[in-house]
Amino acid sequence: MNDLPTNQTLQSLLSRMNPAVPRRYLFVLAGGLWTIAGTVLCLRAEVWLEVLPMGTEIELEVLGAILAVPAYLFLFMHIVRRSIDRITDLPERVCLFAFTAWRGYLLIALMIGLGLALRSTSIPGYWFSLPYTAMGIVLIVGSLQFYRQFLIARAGQG
Repeated sequence: MNDLPTNQTLQSLLSRMNPAVPRRYLFVLAGGLWTIAGTVLCLRAEVWLEVLPMGTEIELEVLGAILAVPAYLFLFMHIVRRSIDRITDLPERVCLFAFTAWRGYLLIALMIGLGLALRSTSIPGYWFSLPYTAMGIVLIVGSLQFYRQFLIARAGQG
């Protein structure tokens, strides 16, 4: 008698272990991740800027916000749109970790590693405040599109 699990048994086990949710919730998860990451970057930049005179701090924050506009319009708006389209094309119930593609997880890990590496250098943190502020704002603005898409999807559910 063969005690090895059948293919059907494995499929059943995997489907019970899959943390599946309605697809529309992936928009909230993606938006939440972008909001958290953006907020962390903005707060980190703010801490670094506190060592500078108030006028310089404000100027760098405003410059970061200004740089965020073209970064969002010419790069991140397309990334958000592709992510929304990818989620929209998924089945109605899907694994909650599908809010980003697998390469997205690799990019997240790479960006965290790069941030840790940069912060471990002897370069003063305020030098990083400008890109951190711009990227933080871009991520927060992008997250709003995910939340908007969730509301649209929820309204479509009746």
